Amino acid sequence: MKAAVSIIVLALFASTALAESRQVSDYEWQGVERIVAIADIHGDYDQYMATLEAAELVDRKGRWSGGTTHLVQLGDIPDRGPDTLRIIEHIDKLARQAERKGGFVHGLIGNHEVMNVTGDLRYVHPGEYEAFVTRKSQALQDRHFEAYLANLQKTDPEAFMNLPDDFRTQFNERYPLGWVEHQQAWNPAWNPKAEYAEWVMQRKIAVQVNDTIFVHGGLSGFYCQNSLASLTEKAHAQLRDFDPANPGILEDEFGPLWYRGLSGEAPEAPLETVEAILDQHDARHIVVGHTPTMGVIWPRYDGRVIQADVGLGGYYGGHVGYLEITPEGLFGGYAWGKLRLPESDDEAVAYLREVILHDPENPFLKKRLQQLTAPSAESATDAEAGDAEADEQPEGEDARVPPICGISP
Repeated sequence: MKAAVSIIVLALFASTALAESRQVSDYEWQGVERIVAIADIHGDYDQYMATLEAAELVDRKGRWSGGTTHLVQLGDIPDRGPDTLRIIEHIDKLARQAERKGGFVHGLIGNHEVMNVTGDLRYVHPGEYEAFVTRKSQALQDRHFEAYLANLQKTDPEAFMNLPDDFRTQFNERYPLGWVEHQQAWNPAWNPKAEYAEWVMQRKIAVQVNDTIFVHGGLSGFYCQNSLASLTEKAHAQLRDFDPANPGILEDEFGPLWYRGLSGEAPEAPLETVEAILDQHDARHIVVGHTPTMGVIWPRYDGRVIQADVGLGGYYGGHVGYLEITPEGLFGGYAWGKLRLPESDDEAVAYLREVILHDPENPFLKKRLQQLTAPSAESATDAEAGDAEADEQPEGEDARVPPICGISP
């Protein structure tokens, strides 16, 4: 009898051990029971928290309550909203709490993290600068103004002699209080020990959890054969020694930070490329952010690709949405509940109709449904984008055509 009990106990122990997640490498985890992915946050703390709460990852005080869940944040925490520093502080704290409970928080790099590090501030919200303002800000702005004038006098004396009377006002509008501190915190060109540049360097371009690859923009045929490690290594190397004339993977239209071909934008990735990427990594799904769907977790290529950028940030409508992966399947999670994702494109219309039942006032979902049921000259991504401004690719046209499956130089 005792021997039988011992065997049962050992079997239960072995079963539990097999069920525990394990880290295969710096870029791969296996045996994870529950995965939650949230995409672009864009400086909106309230919607970020609402999404974590809907996914049952935090309690009412914002503390980790997700147990052994792995949370994947797909990048683009900064810009378009004012709360980036607050979100970074919270998600870093959440990562420490999750590890103590057997969970994990994976942070990926998005194109907006890179833009802040490299000094491309087109989409920085004024509130981001305000978050850096201290009693020293006025003095820092004055010194920056004096240095600007001195440099202009040296390099362009004629322009210096013909400055308009309101030039200081124009300068203050372009470089508001907190701007200098923002640069010192994000841009290594201003400060070699820039705190948030170092924070970005701790994040990865892509990871794999179980049979799913997670990446901000997507993988094109140019990067099909790259290992996940090589993608991060390339990005980190070019961030450490950024050359605006040769940004490489950081601004590549077909690179993992900017590529939209898996999300339906031209040139759309062929199915052969998607299958080759999955075969390369022994995976079944690729999850991407970057291209907002305006309110729906959206599968493509018969579920091989999942778009997770629902437009969480207020700039894109403030839609609560997350992807959940469990042994029971893949689900789109929303503020009102969860829906199993369709396993084929033929089932997408029924899924979308169900989402619309819970979000009937969302015009973008109705446009998407119209596109699916009565295709017209308007593309699906045009319908998704609506009136929201999409990120503009850094200047420079790319006439390359991706191969079905290759490796980046």
